[in-house]
Amino acid sequence: LNMELLWILLFSVIHPYARGQGVYAPANAQIVHSGQACVVKEDNISERIYTIREGDTLVLQCLVKGHPRPQVRWTKTAGSASDKFQETSIFNETLRIESIQRVQGGRYYCKADNGVGVAAIKSIRVDVQYLDKPMLTVHQTISDVRGSYYQEKTVFLRCTVNSNPPARFIWKRGNMPIEQSKDNGVDIYEPLYTQGETKVLKLKNLRPQDFANYTCQVSVRNVCDIPDSSVTFQLTNATSPPALRLSVNETLVVDPGKDVTLSCEITAGNPTPTVSWSRYPGPLPRRAQIREGTLTLRAATPADSGYYNCTAVNNVGNPAKRTVNLIVRVMKNLTFQITPDSNKDSESIQMGRDLKLSCHVDAQPQDKVNYTWYKNGFPVVPSESLVFLRSDPDMAPGTSSLEIIDMKFRDQATYSCVAGFPGSSVPELRVDINITQSNVTPPVLTVPPGGGVVTVLEGAWAELVCLVDGKPRPPVLWSRADKDLPMPSGEWMVETRDGRLRLTNVTRDMTGSYRCQTAPYNGLNIKRREAQVQLNVQFAPIVDPPFQDVRFPTNQAVTLRCAVMKANPPRITRASWLMNGRPLRPEAPNTQDAPTLRIERLGPASNGTYECRISNGVGISSCIFNVSARAYNPEFYYDTPNPIRILKDNNYSYILQWTQKKPSAVDRIIGYWISVRQSRRVVLSRQIEVKEPQSGVLMTYMLTDLRIPLSYEVRLAPISMFGVGDSATRIIQYSEPYTYPRPTDHVCGFEDERICGFSQDRSDVFDWTRQNYLTQNPKRTANTGPDTDRSGTKEGMDARGYYMYIEASRPRAKGDMARLLSPLYNVSTTRGPSGFSRVPYCISFYYHMKGMHIGSLNVLLRMKGIATVDKQVWSCSGNQGPEWRQANVLVTPTGPFQVVFEGVRGSSYEGDIAIDDVSITAGKCKQDSPVPNTAVLPAGAPPQHTCLLGALLPAILTCWRLLHR
Repeated sequence: LNMELLWILLFSVIHPYARGQGVYAPANAQIVHSGQACVVKEDNISERIYTIREGDTLVLQCLVKGHPRPQVRWTKTAGSASDKFQETSIFNETLRIESIQRVQGGRYYCKADNGVGVAAIKSIRVDVQYLDKPMLTVHQTISDVRGSYYQEKTVFLRCTVNSNPPARFIWKRGNMPIEQSKDNGVDIYEPLYTQGETKVLKLKNLRPQDFANYTCQVSVRNVCDIPDSSVTFQLTNATSPPALRLSVNETLVVDPGKDVTLSCEITAGNPTPTVSWSRYPGPLPRRAQIREGTLTLRAATPADSGYYNCTAVNNVGNPAKRTVNLIVRVMKNLTFQITPDSNKDSESIQMGRDLKLSCHVDAQPQDKVNYTWYKNGFPVVPSESLVFLRSDPDMAPGTSSLEIIDMKFRDQATYSCVAGFPGSSVPELRVDINITQSNVTPPVLTVPPGGGVVTVLEGAWAELVCLVDGKPRPPVLWSRADKDLPMPSGEWMVETRDGRLRLTNVTRDMTGSYRCQTAPYNGLNIKRREAQVQLNVQFAPIVDPPFQDVRFPTNQAVTLRCAVMKANPPRITRASWLMNGRPLRPEAPNTQDAPTLRIERLGPASNGTYECRISNGVGISSCIFNVSARAYNPEFYYDTPNPIRILKDNNYSYILQWTQKKPSAVDRIIGYWISVRQSRRVVLSRQIEVKEPQSGVLMTYMLTDLRIPLSYEVRLAPISMFGVGDSATRIIQYSEPYTYPRPTDHVCGFEDERICGFSQDRSDVFDWTRQNYLTQNPKRTANTGPDTDRSGTKEGMDARGYYMYIEASRPRAKGDMARLLSPLYNVSTTRGPSGFSRVPYCISFYYHMKGMHIGSLNVLLRMKGIATVDKQVWSCSGNQGPEWRQANVLVTPTGPFQVVFEGVRGSSYEGDIAIDDVSITAGKCKQDSPVPNTAVLPAGAPPQHTCLLGALLPAILTCWRLLHR
């Protein structure tokens, strides 16, 4: 009894995990692939790397356990910033990317969260492999040697490629690879500061044999079945860079509607250059036609204006480039300004003072516009009193002005400004300005009575008005008084001819002050007149909560509250409560407090939908409360280990498990109503009795007599004093149940290549190796590792004598772990007088730990259940001598389990560890073979556990002292 208590206490010290809790945070997240992967491997820090070829389909699945069922979200946090997937999240267990591109490589995270504990996160790095076609360019230099007695010609062949992984370069002359060590006339090197991967072949002091075909071949060593790629260039004594000549001037101005032809003639270059056209800004017009270096535009429009670039490339030297600035003439928006004598600070026309008339047109090209001034229909003749300015420095560029010096009565007239392009078919634009003292008066800007504040309902239209008077009447410009806010149209300023700004579909965001001001053009150029109009947008109250599910036990009091978060006008004019659409009682009007309703006693008559309607005179908003004593829905558990059992007569059973959502929020749940359907046919409908559900505790019900291979729909609803609560539905699908192997008396000597169903753990650092005497490395490290297997088998029996071992030589480092996993075994139970009990199992094996740098050999029991749990049951460290030693370990698993052999590398290379003749049998260990132990245990400790739990010795000693106090 004391020994049994010791091991119970020890287990509670070592592994305290929750008992019977069904609700648990997401765990054991794993990313698996089902797409077109080239390689899936682990790097040195155990990060999974998924290698895929560009253009293939990426499919990643996130497998995770948790209850309630976790929601899975995929994100990407590395790679190109231009990748659209990086800007969003994918809520799905499966991530699928068709035709993956290189910019989509990077680290992908799978995050699973169900609101319980910490979310589970797993990552995988996606490495997209690709190999572009290489680009080969040729550069030539000529240098004087020995005072210009002769010249040396040097040629550089530069080969550049983009690839992942880095490419290997091979240079060939003809079909023969070029080896720098065998040819003094060449250099092969990698230049600094180049984009992409680059190799340069330098031909020094060009020789006759250097005129040949050169091939740059690039390879990524057939990763992802990507073939090699190459490019060939023929070098001759005529090889030369390209040269171009344009058929038009560098600036070409044409009228709209005319055809435009731009020709690019090649004047030099060998091989023959390739000519291409581009445009800045923007792409070439769709109507553009290109043929043999000639670009044609039919019926050009002002939108076709821009810089057209002709480029010739033959991969020799630098590309030849010529640019044409195409300008298609256009004129629009002819405006005028009347500027009184600025020196006298005047705002009106006065005799004896100066006056300036200005004229401006938006044109292209602006500097080619010709302005002509007329007085009463006759051209203005410049004189001492009439000064004509072709380009007024005080105005915007391209503005023409006519200055009237010391104005006389004879200067009162109608002046006309005509703008046009000389010799062009573009129509001229004309504006008339009537200059008399009676026809030119300063503007007056006013807001009509009652128009200073405009109040409208949200969604309607509004008109803001600023009346302007004066001669001539200038336009009115509107903007937001808050300079940081644009107008509703998105512009910063809006022009209106009559001062009326019309806004449609008004929203609450448009509320604020709007500034109106006179424009400085088409009128007097004087100080601007300004005014402001306030826009007030009214909207219905915003309430909280808009909807709430309220659940309480029967006979309890319930208080409902509807809060007003925002409203315009803010004053509440009416608040009323309804139940199931029927009025209850009106609230006092004009209240500013949150309307409340108290239900003194929740009963069958008071269950229902309550609505609080709140009005502010503009609109009505409602808070909806669904008040009930109805129980919440159950939450099905999807991670039940091996839920299917095969029965007789082609039937099967299913273990259905669930937890109850918020069981204490309502009346006590006394049972569940279960309904099972198969193709709309009810096969089971009944009430099942259960213990009172507890939060997070799993409940179980066995469904029997289900037909193989049919699927069923299961609906489950809790039952309380209120009645039947909310239901949950799931589909049960038949699948062949996993048949766990049962431990037998068979001893595994690892003679078969399948090593008795053992497998390497993918989460470790390196692997165990299968070996026998004949397969040993003759240069292996001496003084460590066994010479033969446990039976001593040597020559003559090469098909036998195997064992498993870990190699401690490089590149292994201290602490590196290798894990070997047994098959997954089921557990057995026996019936006794007090009921069922678990059957013990004996793990028996031989181990060999010889060497001055031996690390540790650990045996772990891996339990399969709601979450995978590893429990160390045996451990041995340090040099154990040259002999094979036997260990027997007694375990009592509680469910399906695996045995894990974990080898840990020691401080250096003399640390090989081996195991052989492993058996896992039901029942107690038949024979205990004491072996030396690195940890001294108290007398009476079980002999089969010697050389184990060295790291747990303090806990064991503490428990032992407690038992013998």
